[in-house]
Amino acid sequence: MTRSGGGFDLDNKQARAAALEQETLAGDFWDDPQTAQKKMQEMAALRDVVEAWSGIIRRAHDAQELYAMAEDDPGLLGEIEAEAGALEEELDRREFELALSGKYDRGPALFSIHAGAGGTEAQDWAEMLLRMYLRWAERHGYKTAITDMTEGEEAGIKSVTVEVDGVNAYGLLKAEKGTHRLVRISPFDSNSRRHTSFAKVEVMPVLDDVQEIEIDPKDIEVEVFLSSGAGGQNVQKNQTAVRIRYLPTGMIVTSQNERSQMQNREMAMRVLRGRLYEIEQEKLAAEKAQIKGQNVEANFGSQIRSYVLHPYQMVKDHRTKYQEGDVTNVLDGDIDSFIKTYLMAKASGTLGVPTADDDA
Repeated sequence: MTRSGGGFDLDNKQARAAALEQETLAGDFWDDPQTAQKKMQEMAALRDVVEAWSGIIRRAHDAQELYAMAEDDPGLLGEIEAEAGALEEELDRREFELALSGKYDRGPALFSIHAGAGGTEAQDWAEMLLRMYLRWAERHGYKTAITDMTEGEEAGIKSVTVEVDGVNAYGLLKAEKGTHRLVRISPFDSNSRRHTSFAKVEVMPVLDDVQEIEIDPKDIEVEVFLSSGAGGQNVQKNQTAVRIRYLPTGMIVTSQNERSQMQNREMAMRVLRGRLYEIEQEKLAAEKAQIKGQNVEANFGSQIRSYVLHPYQMVKDHRTKYQEGDVTNVLDGDIDSFIKTYLMAKASGTLGVPTADDDA
């Protein structure tokens, strides 16, 4: 076991925690309460990580010494095996936590689902994905709130945006970003033919710090309109919905499920900042890949995962090649194995690139 290198550097984390502790001793530390609170939280998180990994290192050294003693006392072998198993489980858990070490990974998330081409078929698929993610969030005890939704004419939804609040919500959900593909016998086809549908999933962190993504007021165009989304009595029957157009790119975000126009505007701005942040991260990733001489996939529409209901049943992630046969369970929200496999592969640098012809 190495103490530094790769995605984890114990020595640097110890140094950073010590530096933060010195900052807290300054007389003017609490002059800016918001910044001070963030630094306190960072210091506490670093200490937790350092303490946990230091404990693992100590346990590994103790196990090695115990193994050396086992030559004279074979009765210790059972104790050594039990400790080795416990250490392996702890390492797996801690390594997964390292895959969630991004700046916003521990915070809340916003995700959007957009139905692809195909009308009712694709819109129904988008609603199936929405149900899957809501059930997944429920399994984790996360709070969810639909901030905007456009329903389909016949069935399903054209688009939806959901806020997910809970520890590691963004870190986990970011594994789901991309195009999801469904193959099934269409319930909307009178001839019972097989159809392929697509839906795009976007995932963004919730950026409460406005300074993180600065938006010039001159770059946005705000429009208010009558709310029409889900929300029942919570949606006012007047012009409380907000649509914001980001003029430099033409990007449009809407929010209509909050109680007031001001709340909808704040939510729409949160979504806009999150999307701009993700776009910037994609640019940085592409630049790094080009510098390293890696192949950058130009077709961002390639599916990351396929859900096949006919002629056989299988869910396959095209980035990791991980697959499961119980489609019903997956669509009921049991997607943790796909998320963990993706995040671990990405952290270890073994992640594959999905291609359009990589069928399930």
